[in-house]
Amino acid sequence: MLEDRLTEHLNAVDDEAQERMGILVRQMMEKQGVTEELKARDQMEWVRAVNSIRNAAEEIVLKELVYI
Repeated sequence: MLEDRLTEHLNAVDDEAQERMGILVRQMMEKQGVTEELKARDQMEWVRAVNSIRNAAEEIVLKELVYI
């Protein structure tokens, strides 16, 4: 019984974290001007920017949802 509730809780937290991550990444990319135009013009800069954004968003999600 305890395991069923734990699995259900962990799945709910994971779903919420994935949703929050997507929202944060989109918002941060828009705010920082990371666009498809940048991707076409300078792929390495686009990859660097997206990786940086994803790392920052992951830290925020972990602090908000996991480490509470």
